[in-house]
Amino acid sequence: MSRLTLAARAAFLSLSLLATLPAAAAAGAKSDSGVAWLAAAGDADVDKAFAQARTEKKPVLLYWGAKWCPPCNQLKATLFNRQDFIERSKGFVAVNIDGDLPGAQKLGARFKVRGYPTLILMGADGTELTRLPGEADAPQVMALLQQGLAGGRPVKAVLADARAGKPLGANEWRALALYSWDTDQDQLVPEAERPGLLAELSAACPATEAESGTRLLLKSLAASDDGKGLKPDNAVRERVRKLLADPVASRAQMEMLVNYAPDITRALAPDAGADRQAIAAAFDAALQRLEGDASLSRADRLSALAARVDLARVDLAKSERHPKISAALLKQVREHAARADREITDGYERQAVITGAAYMLGQAGLWQDSDALLKANLARSHSPYYLMSQLAGNARKLGRKDEALRWYQQAFDKSEGPATRLQWGATYFTALVELAPQDAARIEKTAAQLFREAAQDKGAFYERSARSLQKVGSQLASWNAGGRHGAVLARLQQQLDGVCSRIEATDSQRGTCDALARSLARRA
Repeated sequence: MSRLTLAARAAFLSLSLLATLPAAAAAGAKSDSGVAWLAAAGDADVDKAFAQARTEKKPVLLYWGAKWCPPCNQLKATLFNRQDFIERSKGFVAVNIDGDLPGAQKLGARFKVRGYPTLILMGADGTELTRLPGEADAPQVMALLQQGLAGGRPVKAVLADARAGKPLGANEWRALALYSWDTDQDQLVPEAERPGLLAELSAACPATEAESGTRLLLKSLAASDDGKGLKPDNAVRERVRKLLADPVASRAQMEMLVNYAPDITRALAPDAGADRQAIAAAFDAALQRLEGDASLSRADRLSALAARVDLARVDLAKSERHPKISAALLKQVREHAARADREITDGYERQAVITGAAYMLGQAGLWQDSDALLKANLARSHSPYYLMSQLAGNARKLGRKDEALRWYQQAFDKSEGPATRLQWGATYFTALVELAPQDAARIEKTAAQLFREAAQDKGAFYERSARSLQKVGSQLASWNAGGRHGAVLARLQQQLDGVCSRIEATDSQRGTCDALARSLARRA
């Protein structure tokens, strides 16, 4: 992934969608009701919102999300329901792009957004001002939002001045430090160049803006693992150690520490050994403080504990299913997950935290506990399909192939919304090809179903949906290695040709569809 919050890591590993809200979740569904969101299902809706913004002389806040997405639900539980956010929302035109609305994937291509959630603050003229960090502490997001509302310059212009060595104000350094680089989509800088740029900005940041400079450094380190980017020296290591030992400074960098502890540790100490363990121990002490910080959200406190689990695994292979973790830490993991399950009443918060807790339990090797938590929440979740996909992932990791396929299929069968169904279907299809390659009839049936659903979706060959279908195509190519299933691919290619022929030649989707069909024809 990638650098992800705990909820987002769970989202990446297991997929699902929101159905009708059961009574248990309905209370949480009102969390953001104070914001006058405008639902955008296509270009016309967004253009209308910008026209309103120009008339009212307001900026526009675009929120791109999905109902099933845990980090999106976390935003609803901790940011969108804040009274100061609700009051501040009167100063901008709030646009909600649900990824499953008819034209949402086309809008994703228009605004260069891929991942859920993405928050973009734009001027009424369409100029992008900044991308807000969905994973940051809510007060920090509010500060950045307020800066944009107060007439702050576009972050692109701020970055250009910083790179040219021009002086920046405190708010502009904060804008660069808090910018959502993970959702930038190569607009400011190519991803491969990001670690070096962040290190360059950190070094240029004046001592008077130490918090912003430290955040930029941590972001550079987080993007530099696996031998990429910044090569830290002893001065950098000492700077991080001092940060970890300082309760006030580490609290200010909370989201960086709880979400990126293993990445930063590996960047500071690439090789296993005493140096790495010393850094991990310093991180662990800071994370314990954050886990016990009642001013943080449940999701952030859970992420702090999950980061401790990840650090306990830092020298292990990612495929290790039964890590040796201290009994004391395992006890805390169990107790924390049980407490969250017992205490959470808000539906949005439950979706964000329980899925993260189940992921954490699995990372700790507590697979039965993870399964039990997920199964107990199927009836309580407003997105049970998501939990089903996590159950599938658990079973797959433990080698229970038939069980995994049953959960993947159930999650797909129950998912709703065109983009989500294609995404969940592609995940189920991939599992079929990899776990049951001999079941040609089931594989063909599933691919054919996905192509039929694509034919009914006017945005099937944009953004996430297009990537889902391309994933199906690549899996078919792998499955057909050596031409073993040429007849199946020929039938599917003929079906897809029919889908493509119904797309207008001037629509950019036509080229995407035709390319996918040609890829099947070459392999038939």
